[in-house]
Amino acid sequence: MKFDVVTFGSAVVDVFVNTDVAEKRNLIAYPIGEKILIKDLKFDIGGGGTNTAVAFSRLGLKTGCICKVGKDEQGRSILKLLKKEKIKFLGKEGEGKTGYSIILDSKEKNRTILTYKGVNDKISLKDIKKFKTKWLYLSSLLGKSLESQKRLVYLLKKRGVKIAFNPSSYLIKKENLQRILKLTDILILNKEEAKMLTKKRENLLENLYELIAEEGIGIITDKNRKIEAYDGKKKYSLKPNKIKVVERTGAGDAFAAGFVAGQIVGKSIEESLSLGLRESESVIRYFGAKNNLLRIKLK
Repeated sequence: MKFDVVTFGSAVVDVFVNTDVAEKRNLIAYPIGEKILIKDLKFDIGGGGTNTAVAFSRLGLKTGCICKVGKDEQGRSILKLLKKEKIKFLGKEGEGKTGYSIILDSKEKNRTILTYKGVNDKISLKDIKKFKTKWLYLSSLLGKSLESQKRLVYLLKKRGVKIAFNPSSYLIKKENLQRILKLTDILILNKEEAKMLTKKRENLLENLYELIAEEGIGIITDKNRKIEAYDGKKKYSLKPNKIKVVERTGAGDAFAAGFVAGQIVGKSIEESLSLGLRESESVIRYFGAKNNLLRIKLK
């Protein structure tokens, strides 16, 4: 089978912890030595690899997912979800623990995420089943998995495969991403990540564009402020709508998948931005990174 898109990223079990603790000076602070009651506790499947794979599949694209899970109950739940969402698992069940993320939600609907990577960062090229695809979508991985991403991008780019990349702040801080960036056709970052990557505070779009492939597209999101994109010729922007936010986890993955899906099926940049915004705003209206992803057949 030839895929429209294959995602290569993390697969984790998300644990949502709502203690109703208020933010103070940009911090969610838990007093030392106290026992804090949990207001609500929920479990879901997360990770950039599976979040975006589900988004692509629900938009009618033939989708594969490269990730790694442990031979444990959590790993089995991830594989069950991928099968249910009609996503081909192209990774491996391996020895070790499946990844976990603990999402600490604040009273103001923001969150801090504690992530245990587990086997996510231990994907070698030999773990990956053979496949053909038009697009490869990368989310953040470290260690052996990042090296496999770099090698796979190089191999696939020579075959004409398009590359989309959504690196996180911890990846930008720890690693030299130049090798991937120069082969990237769509780069999506939030404003803080863009500053971190370009080491600039002004002209972020132009500086971002200089890092990626010719005729690529650089995109910067900024929470509830305008989204900006640049293709080397023209700048584009879109203002998010004022909506009630229930939980923000997965909003970035949803936007990125929506935009890339639009480009895969030949939509304009403006149309793709609108689709990405619809996806992200749909997700943040509900709990969970996948529960309210759009179901629209683009093909």
